[in-house]
Amino acid sequence: MTEAAASLIRFVAGELDRPIAPAVTAFAAELAARGGRGVVGVLFYGSALRTGATDGLLDFYILLDELEAWDQTPFQRAGNRRLPPNVEYAETTAAGMTLRAKLAVMTLAQFVDHARAKSLDTTIWARFAQPAGLAWRRDLFAGAQVAEAVAGACRAAAWWAAHLGPERGRAADFWQALFSRTYASELRVEGVNRPGSIIDAAPERYDAMLRLAWAAEGIAFGEQEGDSGGAPILAPHISDQARADAKRAWRTRSRLAKPLNLARLAKAAFTFSGGADYVAWKIERHSGHKEIVTPFQRRHPLLAAGPALWRLWRKGVLR
Repeated sequence: MTEAAASLIRFVAGELDRPIAPAVTAFAAELAARGGRGVVGVLFYGSALRTGATDGLLDFYILLDELEAWDQTPFQRAGNRRLPPNVEYAETTAAGMTLRAKLAVMTLAQFVDHARAKSLDTTIWARFAQPAGLAWRRDLFAGAQVAEAVAGACRAAAWWAAHLGPERGRAADFWQALFSRTYASELRVEGVNRPGSIIDAAPERYDAMLRLAWAAEGIAFGEQEGDSGGAPILAPHISDQARADAKRAWRTRSRLAKPLNLARLAKAAFTFSGGADYVAWKIERHSGHKEIVTPFQRRHPLLAAGPALWRLWRKGVLR
């Protein structure tokens, strides 16, 4: 490992070690206990990490040694092996309040593979180039493994930012160019300003991480002072041919992104654990109507969905 790569891993490890609300770490530990010693770590990311709010939906990635460590049916496990991650919904009570979370479950090896710049799946590196926290780790060695995996995602994102971004610009310009592409390629409801708001929340962090990741990838770059004391102007040394090749490669990923999202949604219809409770919470959150989930609905969410939605529509909840 080069010193540049090690520097990036140290940077990422420092980020992952950020303070996290005790209720969130307790929830992560409770989830990790479901997989026992087979759980490597639990990553916490998304808007709840950025804002500190716990009244919405928390986002966790559960990283395993093997898929067999997690309680899934053979069918669910087969789906996770072919199109990771599987997604679940979970609730817990802490400090007198209910916490809710969306869990993405996959092995650490799958995470590493999907976080590569050459992966056709852009979702892992696009998410984990953004700040994350390690809410639970099995031990110090496992924490180091997760930090190295997340650093790989940062390297992949920075590689694409250099090849798809401007020939020269501020660090924020490279991230804006990249996240605009990744957000546009996925099935999302956020507005066009979403990438910029993410970068604006931590501009120094994205500047520092871009430089470290470029160095780890062996991408040389020039630097000039910005106008009127603004952010420095960076110019990665990327040939015209390399840019053209990267743009062709990105077109392939862009065409595949939405079909991959749709395939995951279709898979989730059969593998999403806790889906009935999740839908009930969403209905209560947006309408104020509390829907009691029956044992039958938990066992057969697809069969129960039609009659339940019809009943709510008749009551005027869904109008």
